[in-house]
Amino acid sequence: MKSAVSIIFFLVVGLLTAILFGFRSELWTTEKPYDELQEGMKERIVIKFSHVVAENTPKGLAAEKFVQTVKEKTNDRVEVQVFPNGILYSDNNEFEALQRGDVQMIAPAFSKLSNISSQYLIFDLPYAFPDQVSIHEAFDGPIGEILFHSIEKQNVKQLAFWSNGFKQMSSDKQPLLTPKDFKGHTFRIMSSKAIESQMNLLGAKSVVMPFTEVYGNIKSGIVNAQENTFSNIYTKQLYQVQSHVTISNHAYLGYAVLVNEDFWNSLEPELRDQIEEAMLETSYWNRVKAIAMNDQQQKLLEEKTNISIYELTPEQKEEWVRTLQPVYDQFHSIIGDELMGMIKKNHNE
Repeated sequence: MKSAVSIIFFLVVGLLTAILFGFRSELWTTEKPYDELQEGMKERIVIKFSHVVAENTPKGLAAEKFVQTVKEKTNDRVEVQVFPNGILYSDNNEFEALQRGDVQMIAPAFSKLSNISSQYLIFDLPYAFPDQVSIHEAFDGPIGEILFHSIEKQNVKQLAFWSNGFKQMSSDKQPLLTPKDFKGHTFRIMSSKAIESQMNLLGAKSVVMPFTEVYGNIKSGIVNAQENTFSNIYTKQLYQVQSHVTISNHAYLGYAVLVNEDFWNSLEPELRDQIEEAMLETSYWNRVKAIAMNDQQQKLLEEKTNISIYELTPEQKEEWVRTLQPVYDQFHSIIGDELMGMIKKNHNE
């Protein structure tokens, strides 16, 4: 028994001696060894990018394209982490999360931003932009410049416009071909006074709700109609709960890519330049991709037997335009003379 105790005693003494003297330099030195990979991870800057749509939409794909382009431009110094489908925040609270710095980047729809900057209501005016060319001219010209400045003083900075496409009307009750067809419908809409006003003029009720809740609320009967792009109708599988789609092209769904300003200002100028280059490349890629996706997914929807797609005749479209015209007078002073004058000029050209 004494022999066993002696052995244990000497083992303990030996271990303590090794720790105190043999390993002393490694434990007590102020300069600890590290591997280069861990050091590189400490220097890497992370951008959390939150959005509310699926990965296989124009916005979702653009976000993934941006991830890769930033990685290349910054030599892997900046990592963009994308959180789609409202995983982190819905479109009702993502802007506040950005202002707080809980995320560094979001890409809300123009309609959502109209509650922050009323000038963004310009994209909700019915038939304000007749085609893709006029949309891209707005993004790249004076309209875009005014909108960029309008979002300042909110601790956010706008980096780009991203595209989805023109919106169409859908219903599970009947075709929507004339204004009188809207009566008795309850539409899901984004939070926009201009959209709400349009629904009132058409004789329909409207309910504001996050995009992530649209499918379930249509299925349960809380709403029975909505407006959206072919891309969103297809990728969100809204065709499973909506049997009629009207090609109306009445307004444009796009996104403003925003970054937290405090975070942005904390970056080195070189990194800001590289990220802006990546954003510019991604934005032009997004324009082409969005057009192609909406065209392709319209064709895929046309092949489905459980949904009917209608195109307005020139006479029907003119009736829609006349019915919705009061929206321009209602929101002229809210949007401002300068932007409204540009829209009027475009219509007269």
